[in-house]
Amino acid sequence: QVGDMMAFIQYAMQIMFSLVLFSMMFVMIPRASASAARVNAVLDTAAAIKDPAQHATSAPGRGRVEFRDVTFGYPGAERPALSRISFTAEPGEVIAIIGSTGAGKSTLVHLLLRFYDVQSGSILVDGVDVRRMTQEQLRAKIGYVPQQTVLFSGSVRENIGYGKAGAGQGEIARAAAIAQADQFIAVLKEGYDAAIGQGGGNLSGGQKQRLAIARALVRQPEIYVFDDCFSALDFKTDARLRAALKEATKEATVIMVAQRVSTVMHADRIIVLDEGRIAGSGTHEELLASCAIYREIVGSQLAEAEIA
Repeated sequence: QVGDMMAFIQYAMQIMFSLVLFSMMFVMIPRASASAARVNAVLDTAAAIKDPAQHATSAPGRGRVEFRDVTFGYPGAERPALSRISFTAEPGEVIAIIGSTGAGKSTLVHLLLRFYDVQSGSILVDGVDVRRMTQEQLRAKIGYVPQQTVLFSGSVRENIGYGKAGAGQGEIARAAAIAQADQFIAVLKEGYDAAIGQGGGNLSGGQKQRLAIARALVRQPEIYVFDDCFSALDFKTDARLRAALKEATKEATVIMVAQRVSTVMHADRIIVLDEGRIAGSGTHEELLASCAIYREIVGSQLAEAEIA
Protein backbone atom coordinates (compact mmCIF):
# COMPACT_ATOMS: atom_id res chain seq x y z
CA GLN A 1 0.00 0.00 0.00
CA VAL A 2 1.03 3.61 -0.59
CA GLY A 3 1.03 4.46 3.13
CA ASP A 4 3.26 1.53 3.99
CA MET A 5 5.63 2.45 1.16
CA MET A 6 5.89 6.07 2.32
CA ALA A 7 6.53 4.98 5.90
CA PHE A 8 9.24 2.59 4.68
CA ILE A 9 10.92 5.34 2.65
CA GLN A 10 10.84 7.77 5.58
CA TYR A 11 12.31 5.23 7.98
CA ALA A 12 14.94 4.24 5.43
CA MET A 13 15.97 7.89 4.95
CA GLN A 14 16.31 8.38 8.71
CA ILE A 15 18.44 5.25 9.00
CA MET A 16 20.65 6.33 6.08
CA PHE A 17 21.05 9.81 7.55
CA SER A 18 22.13 8.30 10.87
CA LEU A 19 24.65 6.08 9.10
CA VAL A 20 26.07 9.08 7.23
CA LEU A 21 26.49 10.99 10.51
CA PHE A 22 28.09 7.94 12.09
CA SER A 23 30.57 7.64 9.23
CA MET A 24 31.43 11.33 9.55
CA MET A 25 32.47 10.68 13.13
CA PHE A 26 35.40 8.60 11.86
CA VAL A 27 36.61 11.68 9.96
CA MET A 28 35.95 14.21 12.73
CA ILE A 29 37.42 12.27 15.67
CA PRO A 30 41.04 12.21 14.37
CA ARG A 31 40.84 15.91 13.53
CA ALA A 32 39.35 16.77 16.91
CA SER A 33 41.93 14.61 18.64
CA ALA A 34 44.79 16.42 16.90
CA SER A 35 43.28 19.81 17.79
CA ALA A 36 42.72 18.74 21.40
CA ALA A 37 46.34 17.61 21.64
CA ARG A 38 47.53 21.07 20.54
CA VAL A 39 45.18 22.81 22.99
CA ASN A 40 46.31 20.55 25.84
CA ALA A 41 49.95 21.20 24.97
CA VAL A 42 49.31 24.92 25.47
CA LEU A 43 47.35 24.38 28.69
CA ASP A 44 50.05 22.08 30.08
CA THR A 45 52.89 24.50 29.33
CA ALA A 46 54.55 25.62 32.54
CA ALA A 47 54.66 29.39 32.96
CA ALA A 48 58.16 30.80 32.53
CA ILE A 49 57.38 33.66 34.91
CA LYS A 50 56.49 32.37 38.37
CA ASP A 51 55.65 34.13 41.59
CA PRO A 52 58.25 33.79 44.37
CA ALA A 53 57.54 31.37 47.20
CA GLN A 54 58.04 34.21 49.67
CA HIS A 55 57.08 37.51 48.14
CA ALA A 56 57.56 41.01 49.49
CA THR A 57 54.57 41.84 51.68
CA SER A 58 54.51 45.54 50.96
CA ALA A 59 56.54 48.15 49.18
CA PRO A 60 56.84 51.62 50.71
CA GLY A 61 56.56 54.55 48.32
CA ARG A 62 54.32 55.72 45.54
CA GLY A 63 55.54 54.25 42.28
CA ARG A 64 59.29 54.86 42.11
CA VAL A 65 60.80 52.82 39.25
CA GLU A 66 64.50 52.01 38.97
CA PHE A 67 66.39 50.09 36.29
CA ARG A 68 69.81 48.95 37.54
CA ASP A 69 72.24 47.85 34.83
CA VAL A 70 69.54 45.80 33.05
CA THR A 71 70.50 43.50 30.18
CA PHE A 72 68.05 41.27 28.30
CA GLY A 73 68.08 39.29 25.06
CA TYR A 74 65.47 37.17 23.34
CA PRO A 75 66.23 33.45 22.81
CA GLY A 76 68.18 32.89 19.60
CA ALA A 77 68.93 36.58 19.08
CA GLU A 78 72.43 37.53 17.96
CA ARG A 79 72.68 40.48 20.34
CA PRO A 80 70.82 41.64 23.47
CA ALA A 81 67.66 43.67 22.97
CA LEU A 82 68.74 45.85 25.90
CA SER A 83 72.25 46.34 27.29
CA ARG A 84 73.15 47.87 30.66
CA ILE A 85 70.09 50.09 31.00
CA SER A 86 70.07 52.25 34.13
CA PHE A 87 67.67 55.07 35.03
CA THR A 88 65.23 56.11 37.75
CA ALA A 89 61.68 57.44 37.42
CA GLU A 90 60.30 59.28 40.42
CA PRO A 91 56.63 59.86 41.36
CA GLY A 92 55.38 63.02 39.66
CA GLU A 93 57.92 62.66 36.86
CA VAL A 94 57.22 62.02 33.17
CA ILE A 95 59.88 59.87 31.52
CA ALA A 96 59.71 59.56 27.74
CA ILE A 97 61.41 56.77 25.79
CA ILE A 98 62.20 57.42 22.14
CA GLY A 99 64.26 55.66 19.50
CA SER A 100 64.13 54.00 16.12
CA THR A 101 62.18 50.82 15.40
CA GLY A 102 63.86 47.86 17.10
CA ALA A 103 65.76 50.02 19.58
CA GLY A 104 64.23 48.13 22.53
CA LYS A 105 61.54 50.56 23.70
CA SER A 106 58.72 48.04 24.08
CA THR A 107 61.10 45.42 25.50
CA LEU A 108 61.97 47.84 28.30
CA VAL A 109 58.28 48.24 29.13
CA HIS A 110 57.67 44.48 29.02
CA LEU A 111 60.48 43.91 31.50
CA LEU A 112 58.94 46.42 33.92
CA LEU A 113 55.62 44.57 33.67
CA ARG A 114 57.52 41.30 34.12
CA PHE A 115 56.37 39.71 30.91
CA TYR A 116 59.99 38.53 30.89
CA ASP A 117 62.70 38.39 33.55
CA VAL A 118 65.94 40.30 33.11
CA GLN A 119 69.08 38.28 32.36
CA SER A 120 71.28 40.54 34.47
CA GLY A 121 70.73 43.59 36.59
CA SER A 122 67.46 44.33 38.35
CA ILE A 123 64.26 46.36 38.11
CA LEU A 124 62.91 47.84 41.32
CA VAL A 125 59.49 49.29 42.08
CA ASP A 126 59.39 51.27 45.31
CA GLY A 127 62.72 49.71 46.26
CA VAL A 128 61.61 46.10 45.76
CA ASP A 129 62.91 43.87 42.96
CA VAL A 130 59.95 42.96 40.74
CA ARG A 131 61.04 39.31 40.92
CA ARG A 132 60.29 39.39 44.66
CA MET A 133 56.72 40.59 44.03
CA THR A 134 53.78 38.53 42.81
CA GLN A 135 52.61 39.37 39.32
CA GLU A 136 49.26 40.51 40.72
CA GLN A 137 50.97 42.73 43.28
CA LEU A 138 53.22 44.32 40.65
CA ARG A 139 50.59 44.88 37.99
CA ALA A 140 48.11 46.32 40.49
CA LYS A 141 50.51 49.27 40.70
CA ILE A 142 50.61 49.83 36.93
CA GLY A 143 48.16 51.18 34.39
CA TYR A 144 49.40 49.86 31.04
CA VAL A 145 48.26 50.88 27.56
CA PRO A 146 49.88 48.66 24.88
CA GLN A 147 50.70 49.45 21.27
CA GLN A 148 48.00 47.10 20.01
CA THR A 149 44.73 48.30 21.51
CA VAL A 150 42.63 45.53 23.04
CA LEU A 151 38.88 46.11 23.21
CA PHE A 152 36.16 43.58 23.97
CA SER A 153 32.67 43.09 22.61
CA GLY A 154 30.39 44.97 24.96
CA SER A 155 29.48 48.57 25.75
CA VAL A 156 31.76 51.60 25.96
CA ARG A 157 31.06 51.68 29.70
CA GLU A 158 32.12 48.05 30.14
CA ASN A 159 35.34 48.51 28.17
CA ILE A 160 36.45 51.53 30.21
CA GLY A 161 35.22 50.06 33.49
CA TYR A 162 37.22 46.88 32.85
CA GLY A 163 40.22 48.75 34.22
CA LYS A 164 38.73 48.88 37.72
CA ALA A 165 36.24 46.48 39.27
CA GLY A 166 33.13 48.30 40.43
CA ALA A 167 34.02 51.61 38.77
CA GLY A 168 31.13 54.07 38.97
CA GLN A 169 29.76 56.17 36.13
CA GLY A 170 31.46 59.27 37.53
CA GLU A 171 34.87 57.60 37.47
CA ILE A 172 34.29 56.28 33.96
CA ALA A 173 33.14 59.68 32.66
CA ARG A 174 36.14 61.41 34.29
CA ALA A 175 38.59 58.97 32.70
CA ALA A 176 36.91 59.38 29.30
CA ALA A 177 37.11 63.17 29.57
CA ILE A 178 40.83 63.11 30.37
CA ALA A 179 41.44 60.69 27.49
CA GLN A 180 39.52 63.03 25.14
CA ALA A 181 37.03 60.23 24.45
CA ASP A 182 33.96 61.97 25.87
CA GLN A 183 33.32 63.98 22.70
CA PHE A 184 32.99 61.04 20.34
CA ILE A 185 31.11 59.03 22.99
CA ALA A 186 28.54 61.84 23.21
CA VAL A 187 27.95 61.56 19.47
CA LEU A 188 27.17 57.85 19.71
CA LYS A 189 23.43 57.19 19.73
CA GLU A 190 23.51 55.21 22.97
CA GLY A 191 26.43 57.06 24.56
CA TYR A 192 28.27 54.97 27.15
CA ASP A 193 25.89 52.09 26.43
CA ALA A 194 26.83 51.98 22.74
CA ALA A 195 27.98 48.56 21.60
CA ILE A 196 31.60 47.94 20.64
CA GLY A 197 32.42 45.04 18.35
CA GLN A 198 35.13 42.52 19.12
CA GLY A 199 38.48 44.28 18.81
CA GLY A 200 36.74 47.63 18.35
CA GLY A 201 36.07 46.98 14.68
CA ASN A 202 33.38 49.68 14.57
CA LEU A 203 35.75 52.39 15.89
CA SER A 204 38.64 54.29 14.36
CA GLY A 205 42.22 53.75 15.49
CA GLY A 206 42.27 57.00 17.45
CA GLN A 207 38.97 56.23 19.19
CA LYS A 208 40.24 52.80 20.23
CA GLN A 209 43.43 54.28 21.64
CA ARG A 210 41.51 56.87 23.66
CA LEU A 211 39.25 54.21 25.18
CA ALA A 212 42.30 52.13 26.12
CA ILE A 213 43.89 55.19 27.76
CA ALA A 214 40.64 55.87 29.65
CA ARG A 215 40.66 52.26 30.88
CA ALA A 216 44.12 52.81 32.41
CA LEU A 217 43.13 56.18 33.88
CA VAL A 218 40.05 54.82 35.66
CA ARG A 219 42.36 52.67 37.80
CA GLN A 220 44.31 55.67 39.11
CA PRO A 221 47.46 53.53 39.56
CA GLU A 222 50.82 54.61 40.96
CA ILE A 223 52.61 54.04 37.64
CA TYR A 224 51.35 54.75 34.11
CA VAL A 225 52.98 53.06 31.13
CA PHE A 226 51.95 54.31 27.68
CA ASP A 227 53.56 52.18 24.97
CA ASP A 228 53.30 54.21 21.76
CA CYS A 229 49.52 54.50 22.22
CA PHE A 230 49.23 58.04 20.81
CA SER A 231 50.24 57.16 17.25
CA ALA A 232 46.71 57.24 15.77
CA LEU A 233 45.76 60.59 17.32
CA ASP A 234 45.80 63.82 15.33
CA PHE A 235 48.11 66.54 16.63
CA LYS A 236 45.35 68.65 18.22
CA THR A 237 43.85 65.71 20.10
CA ASP A 238 47.34 64.57 21.09
CA ALA A 239 48.13 68.01 22.53
CA ARG A 240 44.84 68.22 24.47
CA LEU A 241 45.30 64.70 25.80
CA ARG A 242 48.85 65.34 26.99
CA ALA A 243 47.74 68.54 28.75
CA ALA A 244 44.91 66.69 30.53
CA LEU A 245 47.22 63.78 31.41
CA LYS A 246 49.77 66.12 32.95
CA GLU A 247 47.22 67.32 35.49
CA ALA A 248 45.58 63.93 36.09
CA THR A 249 48.85 62.04 36.64
CA LYS A 250 50.86 64.72 38.47
CA GLU A 251 51.35 62.50 41.54
CA ALA A 252 52.07 59.30 39.60
CA THR A 253 55.11 58.02 37.74
CA VAL A 254 54.59 58.20 33.97
CA ILE A 255 56.67 56.25 31.45
CA MET A 256 55.77 57.15 27.89
CA VAL A 257 57.06 55.36 24.79
CA ALA A 258 56.48 57.24 21.55
CA GLN A 259 57.74 57.63 18.01
CA ARG A 260 56.63 61.25 17.59
CA VAL A 261 58.92 63.94 18.96
CA SER A 262 55.94 66.25 19.55
CA THR A 263 54.56 63.70 22.02
CA VAL A 264 57.72 63.47 24.14
CA MET A 265 59.41 66.86 23.82
CA HIS A 266 57.71 68.31 26.92
CA ALA A 267 58.56 65.35 29.18
CA ASP A 268 60.62 65.95 32.32
CA ARG A 269 63.27 63.62 30.94
CA ILE A 270 63.72 61.92 27.57
CA ILE A 271 65.71 58.71 27.24
CA VAL A 272 67.03 57.98 23.74
CA LEU A 273 67.53 54.31 22.93
CA ASP A 274 69.74 53.13 20.09
CA GLU A 275 70.39 49.43 19.43
CA GLY A 276 69.39 48.52 22.97
CA ARG A 277 71.58 51.08 24.71
CA ILE A 278 70.93 54.51 26.18
CA ALA A 279 72.35 57.00 23.70
CA GLY A 280 71.26 60.07 25.62
CA SER A 281 69.16 61.28 28.53
CA GLY A 282 67.88 64.74 29.40
CA THR A 283 65.34 67.36 28.47
CA HIS A 284 64.47 68.21 24.87
CA GLU A 285 66.82 71.20 24.89
CA GLU A 286 69.67 69.28 26.53
CA LEU A 287 69.45 66.43 24.03
CA LEU A 288 69.37 68.80 21.07
CA ALA A 289 72.72 70.08 22.28
CA SER A 290 74.32 66.78 23.30
CA CYS A 291 72.78 63.81 21.41
CA ALA A 292 73.31 63.41 17.66
CA ILE A 293 70.77 60.58 17.40
CA TYR A 294 68.07 62.71 19.03
CA ARG A 295 68.88 65.63 16.72
CA GLU A 296 68.52 63.28 13.76
CA ILE A 297 65.11 62.07 14.97
CA VAL A 298 63.93 65.63 15.63
CA GLY A 299 65.21 66.88 12.29
CA SER A 300 63.32 64.15 10.43
CA GLN A 301 59.99 65.09 12.07
CA LEU A 302 59.94 68.79 12.93
CA ALA A 303 60.50 71.95 10.95
CA GLU A 304 63.29 74.29 12.06
CA ALA A 305 60.80 76.70 13.64
CA GLU A 306 59.18 73.90 15.65
CA ILE A 307 62.56 72.66 16.91
CA ALA A 308 63.36 76.08 18.27
